[in-house]
Amino acid sequence: MILEAIACARQSIRIMTPYFLPDDGLVTALALAAMRGIAVDIITPERGNHRVLEWAVRAHITPLIDAGCRLWSNPPPFNHAKIMTVDGAWCLIGSANWDMRSFRLNFELNMEVYHADLVAEVNALMAAKQSRRVTAADLERRSLPIRLRDNAARLMLPYL
Repeated sequence: MILEAIACARQSIRIMTPYFLPDDGLVTALALAAMRGIAVDIITPERGNHRVLEWAVRAHITPLIDAGCRLWSNPPPFNHAKIMTVDGAWCLIGSANWDMRSFRLNFELNMEVYHADLVAEVNALMAAKQSRRVTAADLERRSLPIRLRDNAARLMLPYL
């Protein structure tokens, strides 16, 4: 469902999740959407509640930034919302994190809704949570030991 929504997008894709570790297929789909001119915004917490996961996210987002996706940090307090909108017409609200465990193993419940007024409210919520844009320069500024730590954490992706 999520891959289809990304493929059908014509204007915008907005995602807000506390744990953003999608598999390569979703990363590729989002990157391709950005490369075809779709505005792709992804909002994650500035400070997560699982350090190793936070480290893995930093190592995982470079291809998305390079493709033109915009990543935003959400300042504290920690927000546990898992929402997505496409083109101001469709939204996904649910319990699934953007990681392989939630999409393949865990019992999660998501609801897709076609309702422009609700989508507008969800988009407004996400816009209010966007604080600081995460750039490629931010990621490159990390020291070598920090980058190595983050990449080592990314190796645990199937288990996070």
